[in-house]
Amino acid sequence: MEKDYNFESLRTEYNDTLEKSFKTKNVELIEQKVKSLNRSDLDLKTPLDQTLRDILLGLLEQQSNVTVLKEFVDFSIVLCRKGLSSPTMPVVLLGDIFETLTLDVCEDMFTFVEQNVNVWKEDLFFSGCKNNLLRLCNDLLRRLSRTTATVFCGKILLFLAKFFPFSERSGLNIVSEFNLENITEYGMDQIEDDSSEIKSGDSKNSTVDFTFYCKFWQLQDFFRNPNQCYNKVQWKLFSSHAMSVLNTFQGIKLDYVTSTENSSNLGYFAKYLTSQKLLDLQLHDVNFRRSVLLQFLVIFQYFTSTVKFKSEMHELKTDQKEWITSNTEKVYNLLRETPPDGEEFAQIVKQVLSREELWNAWKNDSCPEIKKTLPQQSEQQEKRTNPERPLLGDIIKEANDQGKYYIGSGELTKLWNQCPNNLEACKGRNFLPTLEEYFADAIHTIETNQKVEDSSLKDSNFGWRALRLLARRSPHFFNYNNTIINPLSAYLEMMVRKIAHEKPGKETPQEAQNDNELDNLITETDQTTEDLKPTDQEEFMDDTNVRHDHKNITYEQVLMFSEKIAPEWRKLAVKLGFKQDEIDFFTNENPTPPEQARNLLQIWIEDDEDATLDNLLYILEGLEMSEAAETVRAELTATPMEVS
Repeated sequence: MEKDYNFESLRTEYNDTLEKSFKTKNVELIEQKVKSLNRSDLDLKTPLDQTLRDILLGLLEQQSNVTVLKEFVDFSIVLCRKGLSSPTMPVVLLGDIFETLTLDVCEDMFTFVEQNVNVWKEDLFFSGCKNNLLRLCNDLLRRLSRTTATVFCGKILLFLAKFFPFSERSGLNIVSEFNLENITEYGMDQIEDDSSEIKSGDSKNSTVDFTFYCKFWQLQDFFRNPNQCYNKVQWKLFSSHAMSVLNTFQGIKLDYVTSTENSSNLGYFAKYLTSQKLLDLQLHDVNFRRSVLLQFLVIFQYFTSTVKFKSEMHELKTDQKEWITSNTEKVYNLLRETPPDGEEFAQIVKQVLSREELWNAWKNDSCPEIKKTLPQQSEQQEKRTNPERPLLGDIIKEANDQGKYYIGSGELTKLWNQCPNNLEACKGRNFLPTLEEYFADAIHTIETNQKVEDSSLKDSNFGWRALRLLARRSPHFFNYNNTIINPLSAYLEMMVRKIAHEKPGKETPQEAQNDNELDNLITETDQTTEDLKPTDQEEFMDDTNVRHDHKNITYEQVLMFSEKIAPEWRKLAVKLGFKQDEIDFFTNENPTPPEQARNLLQIWIEDDEDATLDNLLYILEGLEMSEAAETVRAELTATPMEVS
């Protein structure tokens, strides 16, 4: 016969199992117990929650230490995550603990609450526990003294700031109310000893009399409730007292002596003492002066700021605004004059108050919820939802299934998969092809009498690499002659014909015909350019047009400049726009710095239409390469103008 369970009987069933499960740290015991009682007509969580509170009460009666209590709350968190108890139970247990412990032990236990702030912010706990946590913290704050337990109160407030989001209504002063309970009490009766000190003629005490003492501490009532300054009489009283205090600060210059001993243990006061005998010492204290001046800046900013919940009657007149503006600058000057680091401290205060204006604007907008925008995440989601582009993980998985590598770019992937062993792949590898291999397609085009216009010689990238290969492999590249060839493709065609002519093997009739065509091409080119022959050395080729004005750089000048540029040629290469791989090419292909500089200048003259003596001189002067610049200037001056 099935047993009839009620609330009390379930508590009894749970009690022994829960105690054993907690002592052995074995949650499976309670899981098995709940499964054995699993019936649709039973509420299993409520009796289990009550049993947890019963066991906690027993631990508190036994005066268990804080460590055991923390472990028990952790145990309840595990039960919540497994769905065995209500999500509010860990915080309910914490509330029971704090109600029974002394304040000293409560501070130690509250460290556990702080450390688990991320747990309370989880979706499982936040919505159900936030009110309980707020009630727990407020109960603690009511038990604590703000003056004697300042640090503990600060910990509680910081925890609430971390736990609740900015837009949480319970943590916002929506209607901009002031804490009118913060009353500063001071003595209203004059102490006779003070008057005798003043009569003694002491210069320090000449301005600190009972009247000034009352004015000074009466200002705290205006700082507590600024709205009373909108009354005409109260404004006169406030402005009069403020000017008296500021003038006194201005007349007392502070000397600050840095102490190397106990510099880290500076005194902290939540609220200053108001004894008449202490005011003279307080006026000469740096921290005290800064606190009072900062209070002035805060209330001045409140008067001049737009606050949504200000009454229509709370509006300053023009002369009052002018008074605030002038005295605000006066307060900042006093902060700058206050040692140590007065300038830096005044600047920090100004930045803090400017940020306060942003928060004020946020509150005027009814405190909208602040959310972090994650544009990078949206881009990733867009890539995942794009059916045309597969996911990177899928590409890597597919490559691994095929025994291949996927590096990220097509060329790297192709190179990496040529050989599974990198060392073996590098052995015997020739990174520089032969002329016949590189120009194979072009040679075949010429040998078969096809149109050169359709060959790779017209490709600028192919031509750029071909010139560098010819500089290393071809004996004809540096042969000086009087031939000036206009397009780069024509020059490459001529070089390909020479390479085809020198191929090993017997010359065929077709090759002889090609040789005749080559000779005719050279002869025709010589005839058409006879009037433009340079005097000594070969002119440098350009992809578009050959430059002939007096600012051109000749080969002799290149050799001359290379010697001067050699020590700092890399700096010039960067200025001319060459990439690091191109600079490495000059270094690897030429053994000495002068030759590296010569190669640099040659390539620049070939590729850059603005490669003139004027531009080279301008660049060298900008790089402060004085010796090389003087050499170029001398050549520029000595080069005669060509008669057109």
